[in-house]
Amino acid sequence: MQETKSTCPYCGVGCGVIIESEGAQITGVRGDPTHPANFGRLCTKGSTLHLTATHPVTLQTRLLHPLHRAQRSEKAALPMPWDAALTLATDQFARVIREHGPDAVGFYVSGQLLTEDYYVFNKLAKGLIGTNNIDTNSRLCMSSAVAGYKQTLGADAPPACYDDVNHAQCLFIVGSNAAWAHPILFRRIEDARAANPGMKVIVADPRRTDTAGLADLFLPIQPGSDVMLFNGMLHLMLWEGWMDAEYIAAHTTGFDELKALVRDYTPERVAQTCGISVADLTTAAKWFATSKATLSLYCQGLNQSSSGTAKNAALINLHLATAQIGKPGAGPFSLTGQPNAMGGREVGGLANLLSAHRDLANPQHRAEVAALWGVADVPSKPGKTAVEMFQAAADGEIKALWIACTNPAQSMPDQATVRRALERAEFVVVQEAFATAATCAYADLLLPATTWG
Repeated sequence: MQETKSTCPYCGVGCGVIIESEGAQITGVRGDPTHPANFGRLCTKGSTLHLTATHPVTLQTRLLHPLHRAQRSEKAALPMPWDAALTLATDQFARVIREHGPDAVGFYVSGQLLTEDYYVFNKLAKGLIGTNNIDTNSRLCMSSAVAGYKQTLGADAPPACYDDVNHAQCLFIVGSNAAWAHPILFRRIEDARAANPGMKVIVADPRRTDTAGLADLFLPIQPGSDVMLFNGMLHLMLWEGWMDAEYIAAHTTGFDELKALVRDYTPERVAQTCGISVADLTTAAKWFATSKATLSLYCQGLNQSSSGTAKNAALINLHLATAQIGKPGAGPFSLTGQPNAMGGREVGGLANLLSAHRDLANPQHRAEVAALWGVADVPSKPGKTAVEMFQAAADGEIKALWIACTNPAQSMPDQATVRRALERAEFVVVQEAFATAATCAYADLLLPATTWG
């Protein structure tokens, strides 16, 4: 039996696994006791990973070789050699670029990709082809965290990590049901709580989730009232003197404007809007501000929203006003849903970003990346974001699409527009591990992708 260390591909915790194999067949999986994310623990999904690699599953669902559909009317796509498939993709994209320009193509990629793959896609689009039309399914969830971090801290660099759970004296969990969505992290929270019974846990969620069962204080806020809650907490912190004036003066700007903004967020108004009591609102603000170290954990309840950036920024403002940042056990920590949403952000896998946290809108950053890539320039025209890209394809502006490891025909909003885009595009490449994904039915060329291992 051979053993290989790898990483679970499901959620953003990134648990280490040890794969057991006989020859080319995976026979079992167990947790890696030396891995810093899970220390040997696995959830139900992780512990049954090997079952996805069994022969029956492979035969029934896996895409194992390139398939070409010569006519859209053909339901069955025919096998094609790899060399021929890559030549076809190259020729079709080159034709579209030659006839309509580089902005007539678009790449829609995924938080399932490895960081290196993300980087190559980004370099291909922005460096070689000369279009910023590359975006990711992380746009639907994590882009608000990106914007929130940049708006408040100046960079998309989360100032916290899993180890902070063990040092926190107060946990503020909002918009996250970690017990279900990040179960191994939740086990870690339970362990930290057992080792430190004095730790306070606040959970804010419209639903009484399993995570809420751990809370010392549960805030069943009304859906969409997150910004009201955070600004109301900040109002109380300012009123009661629970802020850190020295930290604010030394490390922040714009405090006077923020103070003026939250002046009208009185406890009575906030409590009524959020559907909680003034007493619970006050307790949450006090615990957050006065604990030795407060760590916020939040996920799609904040991020996957039309006001997600405002929610992120309002929460981070609480940390800045109370100096609950930059020390063990403290900071705003956005939990990613996909295994590599953060990796994509680091290498510029969004239409408005460049590698290494450079901004597309900054001429100096564009010149720096162009020099690194050995190209004359990086285009300054903003690329299409995910929703904009499929709208442009539906309108006939984008003629060719390359979709990698994501399923927009099922997961994107406004499905009628997405499917119209896939039907109208002149050439669609879908790079996918499973032939059963809904988007595969719209592909002119299907390219098989590996999963994990």
